[in-house]
Amino acid sequence: MIRPQWEWAFDGGDGVELDRPVSPAFANQYDAEEWIGEVWRDLSAQGVRSARLLNGGVQAAPVLAVPPVEHS
Repeated sequence: MIRPQWEWAFDGGDGVELDRPVSPAFANQYDAEEWIGEVWRDLSAQGVRSARLLNGGVQAAPVLAVPPVEHS
C-alpha cells in the first residue's frame, strides 16, 4: 500500500504559515494539484494567500499564489 505523502502548507498575507485550514494528504502530485484547483476560492476566503506543495515534508514545487476572491 502506498502511503499518502503529498500535502499543502498554507501561508497568510504576512507570509506566516497558517495552522488552519489543514490540507488533506494525497497519494500523488496530480491529485494534490487537482484538489487545490477545485478549492482555491474557499482557501482564499479563509485567508490563504499562498500554498506550498510538500512531498514527505519537503517543498516539491514553486509557491502557488492564492489571489483574494472578489465578491460581486
